Amino acid sequence: QVQLVESGGGSVQAGGSLRLSCAASGYTSRGYCMSWFRQAPGKEREGVASSDGYGRISYTESVKGRFTISRYNAKSLLLQMNNLEPEDTAMYYCAAVAPQCIARPDEYKYWGQGTQVTVSS
Repeated sequence: QVQLVESGGGSVQAGGSLRLSCAASGYTSRGYCMSWFRQAPGKEREGVASSDGYGRISYTESVKGRFTISRYNAKSLLLQMNNLEPEDTAMYYCAAVAPQCIARPDEYKYWGQGTQVTVSS
């Protein structure tokens, strides 16, 4: 069983920065996928960035060059978000354990409760 707890959301103006953190507990292996997803009102949940725990990372096209995912000790997942845009406004979720890191939301086994990010223009 893996427990995930996100923190770091908030409200910023366009162009600002936020850093999201996800603390994982209950899993000792390093080699498992962890990802950030987001869901805006009325939209489907989408993958933002993922890490396999061995240095392979990926980003959705819209955040490339602005967001950076990093992972420490296999149990901490960070998302540094710079140059935020109003379109980034969403609930952000940390997810862990999937057959492959770039996966549909329903393929991820564990989820955090989410943290809200709001970007005003």
